[in-house]
Amino acid sequence: MNALPRVLDLFSCAGGAAMGYHRAGFAVDGCDIAERPRYPFAYHQGDALDYLTRLIASGDIERYTLVHASPPCQAGCALTVGTNHSQGWGGSHVDLVAPTRELLDASGLPYVIEQPNGRAAIRKDLTLCGEMFGLGVLRHRNFELGRWATAKPAHPRHRGYVRGHRHGIHREGPYVAAYGKGGGKATVGEMQHAMDITWTDVHAELTEAIPPAFTRWIGTAFMTARQEVFA
Repeated sequence: MNALPRVLDLFSCAGGAAMGYHRAGFAVDGCDIAERPRYPFAYHQGDALDYLTRLIASGDIERYTLVHASPPCQAGCALTVGTNHSQGWGGSHVDLVAPTRELLDASGLPYVIEQPNGRAAIRKDLTLCGEMFGLGVLRHRNFELGRWATAKPAHPRHRGYVRGHRHGIHREGPYVAAYGKGGGKATVGEMQHAMDITWTDVHAELTEAIPPAFTRWIGTAFMTARQEVFA
C-alpha cells in the first residue's frame, strides 16, 4: 500500500488547516511555538522557522509532499491595522511572511502561505471565503501558492451581514463573528458549529482557526494538479 502524501503544517495553531488536509487524504505533522494539546495529529512544539531550517539541513524535509504555513499575521491584519490606526494605538508586530517564504523556497517543495485580508505581502493566488462552502462564517483568507498552481474558484455574493456590533451599529445576518468577545460576537459553540471545528473549545484557538473546508479544497486541488503534471 502506498503511503499517504504528507503535509507539514507550520504555525499550526490548533489544527484547522491540518484537519482540512487530513480530510483531503494527507497525513499531517504540525509545528507551533505554543503548547497545543488539542492538536489532532502528530505535533512538534517549537519555533516553526527553526524547525523548518533543521528539516531542510538534515534532509528530513524530503518526507513531505507539501508545506503549509500560516505565519503570524498581526503586522498586516486588516482588523489590527485599521483598529490601531483609528484609535491612535501604538504597538508593533513582527512580520514573518518574508523569512517564511525564503525558507519554503529553499526547501524545494510546493507550498502554501496563508494570510487574512490586510496588508500582508503575499500573492493572492487564491482567496477563499466561508460562503463558498456553506459555512456560518465568512473568514476570508488569502493563499500564496509556491511551485504549483490551480484555478481560482468563483467568489459568491454574500447573503448578508456578519451578526453583531461594529462601529456603533448592530446588524443581524447569516454569519457569526468568530473573533473577539462581546458586541454580539460568536460564542464558542457558535464558532465550533460555524467552522466545523469540534476538537477544541479554546476561544483563542477558534478565533485564529482556518475552517477545515478551506484546506480540504486546497489539498484536493493540489493533488489534482500533481496528478496532471505526472499524467
